[in-house]
Amino acid sequence: MRRFLFLGMLMSVVVPIGFARADSASAISGKMADLPSGEAIYRHICQSCHMADGQGAVGAGAQIPALAHNPRLQVTSYPATVILNGYGAMPWFSGLLSDKQVADVVDYIRTHFGNNYKDKINPSEVAFMRPHLTAEEQ
Repeated sequence: MRRFLFLGMLMSVVVPIGFARADSASAISGKMADLPSGEAIYRHICQSCHMADGQGAVGAGAQIPALAHNPRLQVTSYPATVILNGYGAMPWFSGLLSDKQVADVVDYIRTHFGNNYKDKINPSEVAFMRPHLTAEEQ
């Protein structure tokens, strides 16, 4: 009995010790090479939280911001940085999407949902903003 209690106490100390990782969409499944456009990326990844109409949502203890008529999208680097690094409850997608895919989805959300921002972000700008990932994170 004492041995059982000792093992139980030992496991309660040993098991919780481990690596804590931020939520990452890259843990989902490799790369999203088959998503050829900003719209396809939005429909496949973003709309589950931001909704098909870009209106955002509230629930599960989180408030998902609306992308529709969003003045924060005026500067191209803001949505690109959020997509690459995550923000709040949103996971980061830097290990999942290529520079071109990030640029495509940024351009898509900035020209849809009542947004009319004409300037585009270049994939080379996204590459400059991209965080450096370890091999394990890629």
